[in-house]
Amino acid sequence: MFHFEPASVPPALSRIWLVGCGAMGGSLLSRWLDAGLPAESVTVIDPAPRGLPDGFAGRLVGDAAEAGAAPSLIVLGIKPQLLGAIGPGVAAAAGAAPLLSMLAGVRIAALAQMFAGPIVRMMPNTPARIGRGVTALFDVDAGGEVRVGVEWLAAAAGSHLWLEAEEQFDAVTALSGSGPAYLFRFIEAMASAGEAAGLPMPIARQLALETVTGAAELAAESDMSPAELREQVTSPNGTTAAGLQRLDGDGLLTSLLRATVRAAAERSREMAEAAEQPVRTPPKQGELL
Repeated sequence: MFHFEPASVPPALSRIWLVGCGAMGGSLLSRWLDAGLPAESVTVIDPAPRGLPDGFAGRLVGDAAEAGAAPSLIVLGIKPQLLGAIGPGVAAAAGAAPLLSMLAGVRIAALAQMFAGPIVRMMPNTPARIGRGVTALFDVDAGGEVRVGVEWLAAAAGSHLWLEAEEQFDAVTALSGSGPAYLFRFIEAMASAGEAAGLPMPIARQLALETVTGAAELAAESDMSPAELREQVTSPNGTTAAGLQRLDGDGLLTSLLRATVRAAAERSREMAEAAEQPVRTPPKQGELL
């Protein structure tokens, strides 16, 4: 895994088409601009860009046919089910430009049926919004210059790593892609439990949130494993031991999380299969992402 401050903008990013600017696309674009990517090098292609950063000074068009000169890199951030409707037009306008795809569950083989250039897949997650995300990457033959550009974009949003096999993307999508939602739900449930135990909700919410963030930072910075840290604060027959016995007695929590990740990974595979036979239906207004 890598984590570094983005350096000078690589040549591969001289002319970017960001196709789809919803919540994730907009968050990433904000990070890229903050890291030094010139706004004039970005063309956003989206008829209703809900995530467009305030004051965006780049170019905004509703269709790839209006985007002008072919890009040095396409960043594809549309809904996976819209690939069949939107992808061919983008591919025709972009020529053999490299493609960076954020589409969950859509394999390189499916993308290569439309796009002529080298393809890199990426799976970011929502903490990218504050520069604390983790992004998984995979390519077959993108080449050094494209990889350097892709790594620059990923580094602006947090940490990144390259996968050894594309098949790992289903698990990545289920674990780190969907993972923030699991943790948000855990914080909700923890705060609710605190309220049920007698705390006012504002106090319970603050304690739950800061406990989770503090524990995560400690785990990240410590030389000890999460298991060792857990054991360190668990006294025999103490309050923590009693709570953990209810939370994970007989491996209950582990079983639940395995089932959770498995369900999300299976859905990712289903989406991949559907994307291989896309329905060419024009998107509705504001439906790109």
